[in-house]
Amino acid sequence: MRVQPANRRASLSKRRAAVSEMFDQVAPRYDLTNDLLSLGIDRRWRSETVAAVDPKPGQVILDLAAGTGTSTHPFAASGATVIPADISEGMLAVGKKRQPDLSFVNADALALPFADATFDTVTISFGLRNVENVPAALAEMYRVTKPGGRIVICEFSTPTWKPLRYLYRRYLTRGFPLVAVFTSTNPVAYDYLVESIQAWPDQRNLAAELAKAGWQRAGWKNLSGGIVALHRAHR
Repeated sequence: MRVQPANRRASLSKRRAAVSEMFDQVAPRYDLTNDLLSLGIDRRWRSETVAAVDPKPGQVILDLAAGTGTSTHPFAASGATVIPADISEGMLAVGKKRQPDLSFVNADALALPFADATFDTVTISFGLRNVENVPAALAEMYRVTKPGGRIVICEFSTPTWKPLRYLYRRYLTRGFPLVAVFTSTNPVAYDYLVESIQAWPDQRNLAAELAKAGWQRAGWKNLSGGIVALHRAHR
């Protein structure tokens, strides 16, 4: 089910307003669709992210591209002060209804509305690839992180085993859109999401981007054979 020409879909990655609008449209069933598309494995990925962040009482955490707050809740439950932020008003509206105890903030990753050195940890899950200018976003996240603080990125990546890489690409181009047609409120948007995953740099290249932005000791842990990678670095 393809309505938009490929070049128009791909251009979304360069237009913040269009990406925000796209997520506004998928917000009502976004979490359900993600759960089905990942065959439920996204829960394990999120658990690994929480373990990597290792939230503790007294810490201040920024959960960027938090969407409806699904990723935020475990951080808040730990006793940390956590700010869920997202550029999509639609996502935030759904999140505020489902989790009114969280302090959602409308924020652009390229111009975060926070002072320098505010957070102990900045984390972003499955959102960095949708940012218009990734190097600028990494630099902005560096700015709002305290000296000695950390960044934790959970994002789709490149499977390390060639047969898995082949099967994964087949699923992205065939199975992924089919599931989205039956579950998403805007299945066409998932055409763009597939393209953004395929165009995303591999583990080593993203670590290099972190280093260029000033982050130290950048490394990663592969999840599900590299379908997802958990990147960590320190300021």
